Amino acid sequence: MNLAIDLGTSSVKIGCFEDGVLVGDVQKPTFEEIIDVVLGLSPDRIIISSVNQNALELKNKLQGDVMILDHTTPLPIKVKYNTPKTLGKDRIAAVVAANIQQPNKDTLVVDVGSCITYDFINKKNEYIGGSISPGIEMKLRAMNTFTAELPLVSPDFGVELVGDTTEKALQSGTIYGTIAEIEEIVRMYKDKSPHLRFVICGGGAESIGLKLKTTVEIYPELVLLGLNGILEYNV
Repeated sequence: MNLAIDLGTSSVKIGCFEDGVLVGDVQKPTFEEIIDVVLGLSPDRIIISSVNQNALELKNKLQGDVMILDHTTPLPIKVKYNTPKTLGKDRIAAVVAANIQQPNKDTLVVDVGSCITYDFINKKNEYIGGSISPGIEMKLRAMNTFTAELPLVSPDFGVELVGDTTEKALQSGTIYGTIAEIEEIVRMYKDKSPHLRFVICGGGAESIGLKLKTTVEIYPELVLLGLNGILEYNV
C-alpha cells in the first residue's frame, strides 16, 4: 500500500493506494491524528507534500519508506517554471496527475482551495506555470477584515445571483465572481490553445465545477493522485 499525504493550509488529506488505485482517503485536522492514522495502516511507501514546515517532523515520526516532495524530486514531466523552489507542491502534484491521465495534451488545471491556482502543462509534457488568486473563504474574510461594517459569512454555493441581504450579497459576489473569473481565464487559455483540456480539483471542485458553462473534468482528489504518481515514478 502507498500513502499520499497532502499537508495543506487548512487541513490534511491522506490517500491510500493499491496498485495505483485510490481505495480510500481521510481528512484530518491535527498532526497527532495523522500519525495515528498512518501508523495504523502500516503502508509500504509514503510520500508527503507540505505547504508548511511539518513534513520533516512528520517523516521522523513515521516508519518505513518515506519521501518528501520538494523541488529536487524527479518528476515524470519537465518543469520550466523559473523559480521551482517556490512552486507549491500541491500545484505540481495536480499537474502531474492530469498529465498521467492524458499526456501530450495542452491542459489547464484549476485547484479551488485556500487559493485558486491555475496551472498549465503543454502537449510536450512541459509545465510552464500559471497564476494564483484568492480562494472563496479568503475573499469573504478579506471583505470582513478590510471594511468596517461587512460581516464575516460562510460560503453558500446555492445562493441566488441577486442577494437580497448583505450576507447573501457577499456570498453571491464571491461565488459568482469566482465562477466568472474561472470561466474567463479558461477562455483566455483557449484562445492560445484551442484544444485545451480543462480540469478542476480541490475542496471546491464539485461545488464550482458543476456551475461552470464550459466543459470541465472534475477530480477533487487530483493532488493525491499526482502524489502517488510521483511516488511510483521514483520506485
